[in-house]
Amino acid sequence: MKTQLIKDLLVSEPDGRTVTVCGWVRTMRDSKNLCFIQVNDGSCFASVQLTFDRNNPGNANSNDIEAAFKKISTGASVKATGAIIPSPASGQAIEITLQTIEVLGESPSDYPLQKKGHSVEFLREIAHLRPRTNMIGAVARMRSQLAFAVHTFFQERGFQYFNAPLITCSDCEGAGEMFQVTTLDLKRIAEEGVKAGAKGMDVSKAGNLVDYSKDFFGKAANLTVSGQLEAETYATALSRVYTFGPTFRAENSNTPRHLAEFWMIEPEMAFFELEDDMDIAEEFVKYLLNWALTKCREDMEFFDSRIQKGLIETLTHVANSDFVRISYTDAIKELEKNNDKFEFKAYWGCDLQTEHERYLTEQTF
Repeated sequence: MKTQLIKDLLVSEPDGRTVTVCGWVRTMRDSKNLCFIQVNDGSCFASVQLTFDRNNPGNANSNDIEAAFKKISTGASVKATGAIIPSPASGQAIEITLQTIEVLGESPSDYPLQKKGHSVEFLREIAHLRPRTNMIGAVARMRSQLAFAVHTFFQERGFQYFNAPLITCSDCEGAGEMFQVTTLDLKRIAEEGVKAGAKGMDVSKAGNLVDYSKDFFGKAANLTVSGQLEAETYATALSRVYTFGPTFRAENSNTPRHLAEFWMIEPEMAFFELEDDMDIAEEFVKYLLNWALTKCREDMEFFDSRIQKGLIETLTHVANSDFVRISYTDAIKELEKNNDKFEFKAYWGCDLQTEHERYLTEQTF
C-alpha cells in the first residue's frame, strides 16, 4: 500500500479509511489498555498519533502488534497501517487506530535524541541525527520553501536564472581571502622548498617552485566568493538575471556573519535606475517574509516560542511597513548626533558599521 506523508494526513478527513504511514518514533506511551505512539516523518513539524486499544476485540493482529511494541523505542523507524479517525485529544484533529505495525529499524538503547532540549553544540557532535530534531528539521523545511520562493519571485518578474562557476581564476571582490583549488602536490612542492632552502636558496624566490602552468587550469584557481562578475556579463545580454548558489569565503573570523560556505542570491539588472534597485529589493524582502509567515507557519511558531520570542511580530511588522530611504549624507548627519553611543564614531566617508545600521533601523526609524 502506498504510504502517505504525515502533513497530508493531518489535514485530511477522518473518514475511517485505511492509510499507511512511515516515519520515526518520537515517543511511545504504554498504559494497561492503551498504547500511544507519536510518529514523525519530517514532512511537517507535527507528528501523527498511532493508538492501540487492547480491549478492542476486532483487532486480529494483536499478537503481532504486541511483539512489535517490544522492539519500539524513541528513534525507531516504523511502518504502520490503520484507520484514520477523529481524535478526542486536544491539539490534534485526527489519529490512526493501529491495524498493523512493522519495525523497519530498531533504535539502540543509547540513542542520543530524547524528549528534551539539546544544545546546538551537542547536535554538531551527532550530525547524522540532528535533522531529526525540531529545530534543524524546521530550518530545513523553511530553507527549502524559501529557495523555491526566491526562484518564484524572480521568475515572475522576467529574470533569467543562470549558474555562475564555482571554480574561477578571478577574484570578484579583490579581498584575496579565497580557497585555492589545485591538482598540484603542495606537500611535495613544500618539501622541495625546504631542501632548496637548506642549499642556500633565496627564500624570496621560493614562490617560483609553484609552476601553475602545470596545474589543471594552467593558472591559479580558487573557489568563487561571488557570481557577480558573471551576472553582470549575462545582464548585458539578457537584461535581468540572477544567480543563486554556493559561494566560499576563507575569512578566519568566527562570527555568525562569516561562513566558509553559504548560498548567495545575486540579481543584476540592465537599464535599472537606483530607485528601481531599491523598489525590487524592498519587494523581494517582503515577498520572502510573507511566504515564510504563511507557508511555514508551524515552523515559524516553533521559532517564535522556542528560539526567539516575538519573531513573528517583528517579521510581520517589517513585511507590512514601508522601508525608509535615506541618503548616506543624511544618515551620517543623524549618526553624528549620537556618536557618544557608538564604539566606532561616525563621520562622512566612513563605512557604516553594524551598530550604525542597527541604530538607524531600530532607533531612528
